[in-house]
Amino acid sequence: MPRADGPETRKDQPLKLRDAAVQLGISVPTIKQWIYKKKIRSLQTAGGHHRIPQTEVDRLLYRTRGHNEEERRVSYKRISGRNQLVGRIVDVRVSGLVGQVTLSVGGQLITSLITSGAIREMQLKKGQTAAALIKATEVMIIRV
Repeated sequence: MPRADGPETRKDQPLKLRDAAVQLGISVPTIKQWIYKKKIRSLQTAGGHHRIPQTEVDRLLYRTRGHNEEERRVSYKRISGRNQLVGRIVDVRVSGLVGQVTLSVGGQLITSLITSGAIREMQLKKGQTAAALIKATEVMIIRV
């Protein structure tokens, strides 16, 4: 059963322009221009105010934070791994020495088990933008 504060209920709640802009790392005037140019879908309240569905933010999050290699290299620690997926933290759970962080990347969930000390040190919280660095000796593809 989903928790009342879980990602299922938050995903249905449209965001104010300011909140969507913060998640995307852009200004409010930029998000308004995106609405007018139909780059981002918005809903209008009865009073005519725009609201952005969380699914739209998730859809654009990778594009605004993931493709600009120069910006990504400045904002993240320099590492050789190229398999970085940028998304939004939808759940953080800590139990003893281990913590579980779930990241939404383009509507897909990636879960990582890390130490609870690392979660505290990085101050990871729901709603923040983070990157998953995938390091594996094998990658398997399954046709679906």
